[in-house]
Amino acid sequence: MRYKLTFVTGLALGYVLGTRAGRERYEQLKKSARQVSQNPAVRNTAESAAQQGRQFAGKAYHVVSEKVGERVPESVTQRVRSLRDRNTNGAAQDDWGTSNT
Repeated sequence: MRYKLTFVTGLALGYVLGTRAGRERYEQLKKSARQVSQNPAVRNTAESAAQQGRQFAGKAYHVVSEKVGERVPESVTQRVRSLRDRNTNGAAQDDWGTSNT
């Protein structure tokens, strides 16, 4: 699904950049893209993909941290902790600094 979406997006972008149809056709394509992006089904799919990506990233983070363990220098772990604390700002965020909406 992701590859199809990427292909269609690239195709549309190539058409817009390569067309000689002018501003009117560009505005028509832009309007169509906006309508697709505001479609509830598309938004739900995108949000579910993002949530799934965050879950996989969290699992990968824990697996890697278990395998690496104490092999990471303390200076690196302190830097990661300070960045995570700085990015939190009191908001509900996951391990990667993104909001859980």
